[in-house]
Amino acid sequence: VQLVESGGGLVQAGGSLRLSCAASGSTFSINAMGWYRQAPGKQRELVAIITTGAGVTNYADSVKGRFTISRDNAENTMYLQMNSLKPEDTAVYYCYAFLGKGEDYWGQGTQVTVSS
Repeated sequence: VQLVESGGGLVQAGGSLRLSCAASGSTFSINAMGWYRQAPGKQRELVAIITTGAGVTNYADSVKGRFTISRDNAENTMYLQMNSLKPEDTAVYYCYAFLGKGEDYWGQGTQVTVSS
């Protein structure tokens, strides 16, 4: 499975961005996809996750009500709509795909910078 993120950039606080993650390869084996982020000097943390079957979602408390994860199974693409961005949302955002049995894949990351 290959994952390619896009949509990062620089935005002012209160603004919006939409990240995309295009999956290719053995996408039929993906059980769930998600977004993680890593800010400088901090550990990578889960932002949001969505199952490919029922579309069940889960969010980090810090982004609930501001971020929305979605996926287009026909296009093998996942999205993260980020609204009301805050400077503390600044991080490299990584796309993640979980296939089960401990097999997972990561994208290369896309930088999101929120200026105050």
